Amino acid sequence: MTHAPRPQHPAVAKVRQDRAANFQLRVADWITKFAGSMPFVYIHAIGFAVWMIFLEKSPWPTLTLVVSLEAIFLSTFVMIGQNRQADFQQAKADHDFQEQELELKTNTELTRAIHAMTAELHRRLIDDVDQK
Repeated sequence: MTHAPRPQHPAVAKVRQDRAANFQLRVADWITKFAGSMPFVYIHAIGFAVWMIFLEKSPWPTLTLVVSLEAIFLSTFVMIGQNRQADFQQAKADHDFQEQELELKTNTELTRAIHAMTAELHRRLIDDVDQK
């Protein structure tokens, strides 16, 4: 049984299309996704424990350097993700605004047409009553 694809907001579809087409964005997405997972935490906890207990007698200077560098890179990936999220939200808001403006214009035109038809019907009914 195949499911029909779910309808997507045009801004969502464009973001997914852009991400799929750009290797750097796919890598950044993968790193961000992995860095925000529990396997990332487990790997680091085990790796650092092994390093501190078994591999170096005085791991602190090197460990501090490694952890600091990793934090710099991870925070950069977080900011990249936040910037892309902000761009996505702006694209979605722009699209929604355009759609709402079009809908407002259409509703205004329909309201005017209904008013004109109502006025014409009213005029005809009054003319029919006056002619009788």
